[in-house]
Amino acid sequence: MTIPSRTTETSMTTKALGDLQRSLARGQKLQTQISSGKLLSRPSDSPTGTVTSLQLRGEVRATQQYARNADDGLGWLGTIQDKLGDASSTIIRVRDLTVQALNSANNDQSREALAVEIDNIRQSMLSEANTKYLNRPVFGGSTPGSVAYADATDGSGDIVFAGNKNQTTRTVGANAQVRIEISGPEAFGEPGTDTELFGVLKKLSADIRSGDSASLDQSLQNLDSAHDLLKSALSDVGARYNRIEQMKQSADDHLLSVTSQLSDIEDVDLPKAIMELQIQQTSYQAALAATAKVIQPSLIDFLR
Repeated sequence: MTIPSRTTETSMTTKALGDLQRSLARGQKLQTQISSGKLLSRPSDSPTGTVTSLQLRGEVRATQQYARNADDGLGWLGTIQDKLGDASSTIIRVRDLTVQALNSANNDQSREALAVEIDNIRQSMLSEANTKYLNRPVFGGSTPGSVAYADATDGSGDIVFAGNKNQTTRTVGANAQVRIEISGPEAFGEPGTDTELFGVLKKLSADIRSGDSASLDQSLQNLDSAHDLLKSALSDVGARYNRIEQMKQSADDHLLSVTSQLSDIEDVDLPKAIMELQIQQTSYQAALAATAKVIQPSLIDFLR
């Protein structure tokens, strides 16, 4: 047999005050959500939501880093593309000058003028080969030096490679690394070979001055081989540029998706919260009115 509990004025007062306090706490929580714009202000608000939020925030930071890496890679490869494209156009000009020397330059003055122009082009291409991005030579590998190519110190007039062939990569996605540079020998030919571009240009200039048609014809073939190597390097750089661009777009799309999911978990639905706060305020006012009727003032209350 169940014995009913005894209801007293004290228990009624305690119960009513407890209900009012809980109502006030709910109203305060809604007010905090509206003022901060966030559903989660502490882990106890939603333990599962907090775990998911932390995971999503980690994913956001990783994706943002991938996007920054991609931007850096695009800067490197974009600079290299431009310089290799300019070098390709310059080689075409050199070829035209060489053909002109073979076909129509019959006097020393004409040959000298053509040779001088090729010498100037060679120096100009040396400047292009030492192009920097973020104060690093883009064709120098990972060299700590300021140039990728320099004039030989033996007075021969040769141009030597001063960098290295170490690769530089950027992580642009999960388990996705892309090389962002190309070494000078890969673009302009291995030093000491017949198809190294700077050596070919030097030899062309000397052959034009000497008027040796056979040697000049061979140098022209070497120039074509050097141009083929440069175009191959340009194609490789272009392919890597496109890959990084696609990975960056993928990272941007993923970041948008993850940010939207994070907003769904953390951000408050403002119209809904305002409506719930108004309902809570109405409920609290009704609870106050009901409590005032249940708990009547006693003689002691009047004497206080």
